[in-house]
Amino acid sequence: MLQEGAHGKWTVSSSDESTEENSDSEKPSTSSVLDAARDTSGPQYPCSEARKTAHKRKASPLKFSDKSFSAEAPPAGKQRTSQEGSGWCLSSSDEEPEDQEKHAHRETVKEEKSDAPKEHPLNLCKDDELSENQKAEEYYEAPSETQDTWDLLNGGNPFRFFLTKVRGIQQSYNSGALHIKDILSPLFGTLVSSAQFNYCIDVAWLVRQYPQEFRKKPLLIVHGEKRESKAELLAQARPYENISFCQAKLDIAFGTHHTKMMLLLYQEGLRVVIHTSNLIADDWYQKTQGIWLSPLYPRLPQGTSGSAGESETNFKSDLTSYLMAYNSPTLKEWIDLIQEHDLSETRVYLLGSTPGRYQGSDKEKWGHLRLRKLLKEHALSIPAQESWPVVGQFSSIGSMGADGSKWLCSEFQESLVAAGRSVMSLKCDVPVHLVYPTVNNVRQSLEGYPAGGSLPYSIQTAQKQLWLHSYFHKWSAEVSGRSHAMPHIKTYMRSSPDFQKIAWFLVTSTQLMIRSYELGVLFLPSAFGLDKGYFHVKGKMLSESGNPATYFPVPFDLPPEQYGSKDQPWIWNIPYTDAPDTHGNMWVPS
Repeated sequence: MLQEGAHGKWTVSSSDESTEENSDSEKPSTSSVLDAARDTSGPQYPCSEARKTAHKRKASPLKFSDKSFSAEAPPAGKQRTSQEGSGWCLSSSDEEPEDQEKHAHRETVKEEKSDAPKEHPLNLCKDDELSENQKAEEYYEAPSETQDTWDLLNGGNPFRFFLTKVRGIQQSYNSGALHIKDILSPLFGTLVSSAQFNYCIDVAWLVRQYPQEFRKKPLLIVHGEKRESKAELLAQARPYENISFCQAKLDIAFGTHHTKMMLLLYQEGLRVVIHTSNLIADDWYQKTQGIWLSPLYPRLPQGTSGSAGESETNFKSDLTSYLMAYNSPTLKEWIDLIQEHDLSETRVYLLGSTPGRYQGSDKEKWGHLRLRKLLKEHALSIPAQESWPVVGQFSSIGSMGADGSKWLCSEFQESLVAAGRSVMSLKCDVPVHLVYPTVNNVRQSLEGYPAGGSLPYSIQTAQKQLWLHSYFHKWSAEVSGRSHAMPHIKTYMRSSPDFQKIAWFLVTSTQLMIRSYELGVLFLPSAFGLDKGYFHVKGKMLSESGNPATYFPVPFDLPPEQYGSKDQPWIWNIPYTDAPDTHGNMWVPS
């Protein structure tokens, strides 16, 4: 069946595709340990099929060659692609996409094992003799230069919102950014123990990010793996006696443990880090990622009640409630530690999701209904706010329904347009701008096509919601020097019509769903002493402009640019063979 939209057309299989949720949620695959041992080309940690494909394409690139690929026409009825505006085409047979791609790959492509990719203007580093994975692994092996770490932590960044460092961009744009080694550095505190909450975890790599003197300190890893992938994760940790695990319960279908948080206990106090990066080398190398770094929380005097040390944003009680939702004895120790510390300096609101079906007021504890409640209680009403657009920027897309009325422009948007005590029923009258990378964004990125492995939007889902693509806007981040560093960060905001002000800003682990564990932080002007109901948007992330607490560093360009007629959203599980990426390669996800 032919489907067509403003941003692509394709022929859709007539079979009933029922795997869309798995494709888009970055759900870990459950390949066995034996399979992993046999397939040395794959990552040695549980991860999604999209990421496995990216890993394979990095290890064994398919070099772009007009002659070798187009000499033979694809077999009739089999999969083919076009990027000249006509979009994507899939077979009308019931054959699985992967099988089709393997067939096309066998017929038309000769796979080459690559040495290092050739130098490209976007890849500014000169160590091309290293593999991409080696570059990612060795990136920031040496401690950071004596950058203004103390300035960063003590007033230089009042929002405590940071981006991760990116290899291959102008170094000035990494000033004020953080690598995981910076976060775990002794400069931030003398570590006693830590807990790492995450989705995709390379244990050996994670251990190496800790300074030598901290590598044997107790480390708790909180994860959502099951069965074979859990066995793989535990096997990774066998060499490390200091590592223990907490498995998050995931009883709802397609639920995941997407939360990305660090709890760092120091001799000097406690720190909480909420971020968007998986604990693997690739996520800290050439992607745009976000970090919220808490102040150093001092220990409360002995005998102080657990309710002491609360912030005006109720961060302490919200964090303990979130941890209690795991219903895990293993986390009780960390809940007690949080109770023993003073979190009163926190100026952000915690916004989490935990799997479950909630009734009554419990519905407002998690997900986008929690956001709605916070905005109603703490955001100020703004004159003519019906003209203030909602901007959502993300790296993964699930099923949104047959049209906008099913969720995006109804329940979800109602949460994002809430402000003050007034009840607004604006629905789709409020402009909605969704920022998601195009095929060309990915092709021209620092990583090339493999960057698309962390953008798991599948053809099975895309073909069912063509209406959604009319809301799409390109990824562009000249403001932070990261236009070519594909986003894994997820952000939402409410902007003024001229995009010079924002009423609030949310950075989070993924979509605001309640079938998964998610965690993010919400920045509201009122928590930073601003009574006008908005932040100004900072023109350049590195620029100095007036009172730093009034200018928020939005990490991508505003206003976002809508897709043009030839732009297509990146879809990870179809081939792109008409143009090479920045490493001279094609993308065939077989």
